[in-house]
Amino acid sequence: MTETRPSDVGGVAALLTGRRVVALTGAGVSTDSGIPDYRGRASPPRKPMMYADFVSGPGAQRRYWARAQVGWRHLAYAQPNAGHSALVALERAGVVSGLITQNVDGLHTRAGSRTVIDLHGRITDVVCLSCRARTSRSEVHRRLTELNPDQADRDGLTAPDGDALLDTTDVDGFQLAYCSRCGGVLKPDIVFFGENVPPERVDVCKSWVEAADVLLVAGSSLHVMSGFRFVRQAYRAGIPVVIINRGPTRGDPLATLKLDAGCSATLTGLADELCPSLQERR
Repeated sequence: MTETRPSDVGGVAALLTGRRVVALTGAGVSTDSGIPDYRGRASPPRKPMMYADFVSGPGAQRRYWARAQVGWRHLAYAQPNAGHSALVALERAGVVSGLITQNVDGLHTRAGSRTVIDLHGRITDVVCLSCRARTSRSEVHRRLTELNPDQADRDGLTAPDGDALLDTTDVDGFQLAYCSRCGGVLKPDIVFFGENVPPERVDVCKSWVEAADVLLVAGSSLHVMSGFRFVRQAYRAGIPVVIINRGPTRGDPLATLKLDAGCSATLTGLADELCPSLQERR
């Protein structure tokens, strides 16, 4: 039976001590970096681009890239926060053996985490759907800005996937950038809604969870099956599941311990408890 507590860092630390921990993170870990989550109070209702829509033709692609050009300006400048740094410290102390993130912002790697699986890919990369050539997102953004100089002053609320909610949906005149190698359609190298996570990526994550003693979930409502499957896997194997998240999650009935708390403060508290070197420096 799940035990829900508003705040109990010591209880989580006791459960994690001496055990091999795999972390699973979601958008809530990055909110303190200025990136809103999907279902928090500050997140407006939005319809994300579905994969089937994106590949349906230039109209949907213009809608996506017009919004994404605005979103990238915000996402590119986001910096890792205290929660990301705490997970780095826990990895270096040997507490966290692997980190599975549903986020596409790349902030875990930028913070210094080394053993990371970006379950849904990274927004920093773009792939051609025809020849599979890869391009940096910053280069594609530069090209889009040259093609659409009138977009420079547009603004909109950024979503975790780099999309943005614009004041207007009139993007008929937006000029697309195409693959510089073959002229094919460019897509950010992330898993869109309605698209499958690469099976080899899922297999690595499953092997991590199978070898873990505890699964630590931070900042995810677990609404999407791509992440929830690992909570179900741990539960069925008798592996304790600890969830840190503001508000209810899909995994609460399967959790050993649930903390209704913010990620940055809680993860920092865990690092202080479990990493002696941090305590010595403080």
